[in-house]
Amino acid sequence: MMNNAGVARPTKAWENGDNWRRVFEVNVFGVLNGVQSFLPRMIEADRPAVVINTGSKQGITTPLGNPGYNVSRAGVKVLTEMLAYELHTAKAPVSDHLFVPGFKHTGMISSFPAEKPASAWTSDETVAHLIERLDRGDFYILCRDNEVTPEIDRKRVAWAAQDIIKNRPALSRWHSDCAESFAAFENPGRSLEKDRAL
Repeated sequence: MMNNAGVARPTKAWENGDNWRRVFEVNVFGVLNGVQSFLPRMIEADRPAVVINTGSKQGITTPLGNPGYNVSRAGVKVLTEMLAYELHTAKAPVSDHLFVPGFKHTGMISSFPAEKPASAWTSDETVAHLIERLDRGDFYILCRDNEVTPEIDRKRVAWAAQDIIKNRPALSRWHSDCAESFAAFENPGRSLEKDRAL
C-alpha cells in the first residue's frame, strides 16, 4: 500500500485557515485514512506486505514559505514512525517506510515550472530510488536530486535537530544571525564571505 496523497495551498501561521484544513485533510488524513482502511486487513492476511507513506523533506528541514504544507508533512513523518513501532511490537508481517522525495518534477509542481528544472529528478528516477532502498529494508527513504546530495540532507537534518539541543532560535538555518555558521556547517571551508566574493 502506498499513501501518496498531497496538495499544497498558500498558508501563513496566522492566516488561510481554510487552506490549512484542506492541506491537512489530504496530506495527513489522506494517509491516515489509507492506513486505517487497509492495514487491519493486511495484518489479518498474515503474509509479508509493505506500507509506504510519502512525506517530504519540507516536513523534516522546514524551509520557509508554506508552514501548512511543512506541518502536514511533519505529521506524516511522525505518524509513519509511530506506525513502524506499533507494527514491530505487534510482530506483524508488514513493514512500514517513510518515502521522502527530494526536488522532483511532478504534476503537483509542474504548474510552477512547466519545464523540468535541471536540479529536479523525474518521477521515474524517484521511484527507482524508492525500490532500491526498499530492497535494502530502509525505513527512512530520503531521495536526493540533482542538486542536494545525501551528505547535504544529513547535515540539514542534523542542524535542525541541534536547534533543540543547543537552544538556538527556531529554524535557525534561516536566521541572519546563524547564516554564517550554517554555511560553514553545510559546506566546511566555504563561508558566506567567500560566496559574496565570487
